[in-house]
Amino acid sequence: MTRLDASDLAQRLGREAEAVCRHYLDAGHRQGNYWQVGDARNTPGRSMFVRLKATAKGPAGKWTDAATGEHGDLLDVIRESCDLIDFADVAREARRFLNLPRPDPAPAAKTRPGTPAPSGSAEAARRLFAMSQPISGTPAEAYLHHRGITPLHGTGNLRFHPRCYYRADDHGPTETWPAMIAAVTDLRGEITGAHRTWLAPDGSDKAPIDTPRKAMGDLLGHAVRFGIAGEVMAAGEGIESVLSARQAIPHMAMAAALSAAHLAAILFPETLRRLYILRDNDPAGDGARDSLVERANAARIEAIVLSPVLEDFNEDLLRLGLDALRASLRGQLAPQDVARFWLAAA
Repeated sequence: MTRLDASDLAQRLGREAEAVCRHYLDAGHRQGNYWQVGDARNTPGRSMFVRLKATAKGPAGKWTDAATGEHGDLLDVIRESCDLIDFADVAREARRFLNLPRPDPAPAAKTRPGTPAPSGSAEAARRLFAMSQPISGTPAEAYLHHRGITPLHGTGNLRFHPRCYYRADDHGPTETWPAMIAAVTDLRGEITGAHRTWLAPDGSDKAPIDTPRKAMGDLLGHAVRFGIAGEVMAAGEGIESVLSARQAIPHMAMAAALSAAHLAAILFPETLRRLYILRDNDPAGDGARDSLVERANAARIEAIVLSPVLEDFNEDLLRLGLDALRASLRGQLAPQDVARFWLAAA
C-alpha cells in the first residue's frame, strides 16, 4: 500500500469515524465528540479517545491512548482490532468496510420498531447479537478460559448475553441462561445468523440442559470469523476447536462453520489461495474434509488438512498442552506459512 493509498483510505475512514468505531471498537462508547475505549485492540476501558469530527485540534479519525502515549489513525485501529500484519490486508479490510452499505438497514416498512423478528430468522440473530455485550469479564470469557483459550484477540464476533432464552423444544417451557453469542457472517462481514452456547452461571462449563448449543439464521456457506482472510486461512467446525488452533497460530485468520455439513459448504473469499482444513477426528469430520478438499481444488485453491491427535484441537490443547499442539500444527503447515505465521508469533 503506497503512502497515497494509505492517506486516501485514512481520510475516507475519517469521514465515517463513528461507524468505524462502532464496527471495530464495539467495546467502547461515544463520549461527546470522541469514541472512548481501552485501546486500539478493542479492550474495554477509557484511556483511548478517537476524534469523531474534525476540529481545530485535528481531523476526524485520529486517536490518542492516554495510558501509553500511542496515537494513530483508523487504519491503525483496523490493523490492531483485526490482528492484521501486512498493510495489504489492512487496506483490503478498510476497502471492504467502506464498501459495506450504511446505515445497516432494518426497513421500517417491513419491521416496525418493537415488532418481534421471526423466531430463528437472520433478523432475530442480528437483534440478539446487538443486545449482547463484549465478553471481557463475563462468564463467556471464563468459559473460554476453562477450555484453555486465554488470548482472545480478534474475537469481536463473540459476545455475552446474561439471560438468553432457551427452550428444549417447541412445546417445552422457556428458561433463561447466560450464553456466549457468536455472530455468523458472510464474506462481506454482514451478520446472517448467530450461535448460542448456554453456560453455567459462573462460566465453568456449558449449562446443564439437553442442548446447550444452538444456531439460528442463515448459516449455509457462512461462519463465525476470527481475523480477516487474505491469501491464507483456516476453517473448522466448532468455535472452541478453531480458537484452540488459533492459540498456536495466532496471526492466521480462521473461521468456525459450526458443523461438519456447514464446513463442507463454506464459501471461499476471492483472495484465498490456500485453505487449511481443521478437521475433527470422526467420520463426519472425514466427510467434511473430503468434500471441502474437492471444492477447493475445483476453485484452484490449495487445500491442506490439519489433523488433531485426539478428538479435536480443543482436546489436544486441554489434554496435551499448548506446546504439544504448536508442535503438531507446525509440522503440518506449508513451509512458507511456517515463516509467515509462526515466526510472527514467536
